[in-house]
Amino acid sequence: MAWRWNAETVSHRVRAGEISCRDVVASVLGRIEAVNPRLNAVVDVMAEHALASAAEADAAVSRGDELGPLHGVPITIKVNVDVAGRPTTGGIAAMAEQTASEDAPLVASLRRAGAIVVGRTNTPAFSLRWFTDNDVHGRTLNPWRDDVTPGGSSGGAACALAAGMGPIAHGNDYGGSIRHPAWACGVVGLRPTVGRVPSYNQSAPAERVVTNQLMSVQGPLTRTVRDAAIALGVMANGDPRDPTWNPVPLELPRRNGALRVAVFRGPT
Repeated sequence: MAWRWNAETVSHRVRAGEISCRDVVASVLGRIEAVNPRLNAVVDVMAEHALASAAEADAAVSRGDELGPLHGVPITIKVNVDVAGRPTTGGIAAMAEQTASEDAPLVASLRRAGAIVVGRTNTPAFSLRWFTDNDVHGRTLNPWRDDVTPGGSSGGAACALAAGMGPIAHGNDYGGSIRHPAWACGVVGLRPTVGRVPSYNQSAPAERVVTNQLMSVQGPLTRTVRDAAIALGVMANGDPRDPTWNPVPLELPRRNGALRVAVFRGPT
């Protein structure tokens, strides 16, 4: 069951010829069909698009093309970030028909790395709540218990991830919108530093307000720490449309010898 695999495993097995991208995507789509009607985490299932992308990915493998680090890996994108040809609703009824003409920078970077978008995940209206419910897409349940929240605002992303609907989910975080759902659903959530991952939505009618520019960030949710590192490395590719982005290395030179740390021992 490929839907159970993490992103690193999918990429390795696709490269080794042990499984096709189509079979991986079909497994995840089957999982979405089985569990999503109850959980309502993926509110825009892109099955036809995903299978077409998988066919292109398999063709690249057959040609011997250079493959990206996420080749054949199914992912989800939150409904408040642009995916070309799909509405960027943000869970807001007035924006239900606001269709993007191009991918947001992080989506474009994930696709270039070989990732395949299988669907869009739910968020509360304006992405400013600690639960995930709105008038456009309805309520998302916690994958483990119906009587507790999946968190917000990336509750759809975290729920989908925990339930096997893709090994990498995109989220964004202003005041805990990646971290809280990760805790609520039992997955890995990483809030990067402001300026690490570029933010830009072509569909937005105006520039982000100053507080969003200073505090809101894009980041990955995954089921393993290693997958989070891989996803962040891809998402962090720069884009000139976000002037806050900085070309800071993700990895620092390794030190030789013992590492010294400070330990404080005092009253608790």
